[in-house]
Amino acid sequence: MAGIPQPTGCDAQETGPAHAPGRHDNAATRRWGHTSMWRSREGPTPAKSSAPPRIPTPSPRPAWVLANRRAARPVTYGAPEPIGSLQEHYNNLCKEKSKKINPFILHILQGVDEEIEQGLEGITLNVAGNNQLIPVERVTGDDFWILSKVLEKNPYINGLDVRYNILRDVGAYYAAKLLQKQYNLIYLNLMFNDIGPEGGDLIAKALYKNVTLKYLRMTGNKIENEGGMSFAAMLQINSSLEKLDLGDCDLGMQSVIAFATVLTQNQKIKGINLNRPILYGEQEESTVHLSHMLKENHCLVELHMSKHGMRNGGMKQLCDALYLSKSLRYLDVSCNKITRDGMVFLADVLKSNTTLEVIDLSFNRIETAGAKCLSETLTSHNRSLKALSVVSNNIEGEGLVALSQSVNTNLTLSNIYIWGNKFDEATCVAYSELIQTGCLKPDNTDVEPYVVDGRVHLAEVSNGLKKHYYWTPTYGEACSHSANAGFNLVPVGHQQDWGAGRPFAGELADVWICVSTSHQREYSGMTPLSMAPLLFLFGLTILCPPPGAGPETLHVLNL
Repeated sequence: MAGIPQPTGCDAQETGPAHAPGRHDNAATRRWGHTSMWRSREGPTPAKSSAPPRIPTPSPRPAWVLANRRAARPVTYGAPEPIGSLQEHYNNLCKEKSKKINPFILHILQGVDEEIEQGLEGITLNVAGNNQLIPVERVTGDDFWILSKVLEKNPYINGLDVRYNILRDVGAYYAAKLLQKQYNLIYLNLMFNDIGPEGGDLIAKALYKNVTLKYLRMTGNKIENEGGMSFAAMLQINSSLEKLDLGDCDLGMQSVIAFATVLTQNQKIKGINLNRPILYGEQEESTVHLSHMLKENHCLVELHMSKHGMRNGGMKQLCDALYLSKSLRYLDVSCNKITRDGMVFLADVLKSNTTLEVIDLSFNRIETAGAKCLSETLTSHNRSLKALSVVSNNIEGEGLVALSQSVNTNLTLSNIYIWGNKFDEATCVAYSELIQTGCLKPDNTDVEPYVVDGRVHLAEVSNGLKKHYYWTPTYGEACSHSANAGFNLVPVGHQQDWGAGRPFAGELADVWICVSTSHQREYSGMTPLSMAPLLFLFGLTILCPPPGAGPETLHVLNL
């Protein structure tokens, strides 16, 4: 990769990241506001060099074994089962590579070993750096290199959660290598790991040939426009990824447009999060392009467009697309600038739309008039919406009471979240009666009634559509249904119905086209040369199909 010194020698691939930035240094500790309970035994950390971090150059792509995958039992592709426990393997590798043992990783691996001994499979290894229940020494790129070696070809682990650590681009390199070698990994959470554009590019390119990963979270890593373009290009090729979270990644308008373009043809992605792109201007371009995408895409189930600067004009564009969309079930337009006029368009759509089940309107400004407009449709017409969030929308009592009447009348509308609006006595009484009569279950709302001096009041309860999106609670279940109702009502990225076909592969200069005889989109008479205009958008050059490639290479999937 340009700008990164390349290691020399035939063993560059196995060289440990001794040069990794943030390797147990005090600056990294201050960066994350964390003081470890464990002190390093290696003495003082040398001063940080002003030179950019060195990342080993990826080795030539190995041959891949592409086979059918069953969700019930992970396939090991002939890989030998690990010898001994994960804890023992980690200890031995640290000694062999002369690396410091991270006691946090050791503790987590001990728990996983116990689960494996109990015969459990499909285990998610949780090495989250924001764990408040046990002492944490955040995982660095140096640590992750050893951890990735431990997890290679392990048949018991199919999920890895390393959120809120300090992997940086060096750790992203080893995450990319892991995606190439771990054939059982279906879930990877890298959110908030200080990964930049170069690290994002490495992970995206690793997914060109990966056929097992189903859900990737890159939330909060500032991969910017460059990294966003790499992931958009990847979606042309990858035929297994079902859910991608790029929220808070500082995506630019160019990459948002690229995602909208690719998703018009990609029929595998079911959920995508493009929250908070960096937008300049007031023309709502991102909303316009994503609306056009929804008219063409008939597989997308979950779409997050929070903090897109969407106004009523953009909401109208989106609603026009929802008339044609037959697959979208979860729409998140929270933290925008939608007012009561935008609710007129949404209410009209809900009269005929029978697929939308969850709508998040939190932190807009629909006010009382907008709430009443929605209430009329939900009471008289719509019978498909299950959950509605209008948190912090400047709604007064009259509008909130109208929504309570919709819940009372509409048996399908089971979840409603109203905290942060202007409660009056009538509102408190209305929702108290809903809960007492059983029309609204306490777990399905974010308020709880209580009585003081004979008057009913409402208190906030920690329930919502995605309360634990950024954090996990210090007690209770981290994935409780009541706190994450949106993801439980529309379970995109979960293990059901996961299975990959047996694709062929044709190589391009920097990307791979995966072609499947099932679920294929046939382009009559299309040759690799005629694909050039589409791939040119991402700066890719097309070469001839590999020797021996059959006519299936003309059936292009996800392009």
